Amino acid sequence: MYGGNCRAQKDQLKDVQAIHASRWSFGAAFAALRQDGRVVSWGLPHAGGDSSALRAQLTNVKQIQATHFGGSFAALKHDGTVVTWGIPHSGGDCSSVQDDLRNVQSIQATESAFAALRHDGHVVTWGSDRDGADSTEVAAQLENVRHIQATSKAFAAIRADGSVVTWGDPDCGGESSYVQDQLINVEHIQASALAFAAIRRDGTVVTWGTPHAGGDSSHVQDRLQHITAIQASRHSARGSFAALRSDGGVVTWGDPGSGGHSKMVQHQLFDVEQIQAAEHAFAAIRSDGRVVTWGHGDFAPEESHQELLQDVQPVTVCSFGAGAIGADGATITWTHGAGPSAAEPGK
Repeated sequence: MYGGNCRAQKDQLKDVQAIHASRWSFGAAFAALRQDGRVVSWGLPHAGGDSSALRAQLTNVKQIQATHFGGSFAALKHDGTVVTWGIPHSGGDCSSVQDDLRNVQSIQATESAFAALRHDGHVVTWGSDRDGADSTEVAAQLENVRHIQATSKAFAAIRADGSVVTWGDPDCGGESSYVQDQLINVEHIQASALAFAAIRRDGTVVTWGTPHAGGDSSHVQDRLQHITAIQASRHSARGSFAALRSDGGVVTWGDPGSGGHSKMVQHQLFDVEQIQAAEHAFAAIRSDGRVVTWGHGDFAPEESHQELLQDVQPVTVCSFGAGAIGADGATITWTHGAGPSAAEPGK
């Protein structure tokens, strides 16, 4: 029911290159993309865990996207077509827009809606209207789009001229009229569950959406200069952002319990090269190989474990923990409620 048992699919789960998950009510489902372009799914059957009826269509797949809480999946094939399955009204049924789903280059998802970007710059949406599937009010503006980002219930599209178009739940970033005059020369957009942050060509940042989840950056605006990258924690009810400056410094804002407050480690946040985000916390790797973490205490390693987090290679973070490779090749992991542990190289 929750997807924790994949014994029936064990023989099919070979050469897997990516796994995606979608929750639905009190269950969940998973979809694995194999290197040969085939898809294997398991978990709650009607919420995407059973794709057996589509086995013939789920070939030559290059990308899978999943709704966060909609129990549905969308597979993008190498020929630009899209195959969907799962809860129909949450994106599992794309029959109403199937003819428009051609020459698709990428797909993004909210809690229960999808947005597909075509090679001609047009956008196709489907799923739950309340979570961004209804883009009729901005349809005329959704041309020459080059990138799409999503919060839990809204989408934001960057057009070729650097302008931004948003739609979906106003409280989750679907309403951007009050910052629209600032949304020019935008090069990248990052999203928490409830807010967006846009990096402009001059390295400044514009935010909108739920204020406490990162939509309001006014108190750090003077430090949001020369920004090169932004990461976001995506707790469903909160969220925060961490911005990397060109000088290796880090600026944070949003919900303190999700990493929006970094004062306690700010003196360690220098010469940072990479930031990764979990659901409640962040991890930054410095040029000297040390890792600095902050956010919800249960998701960040205690100070007493920091000796393990030295001379590491890039950090990988998931919702409930993180991992890094030490200089000796050992794998270092830490999870919800536990400090880091190290495994021998190759283990």
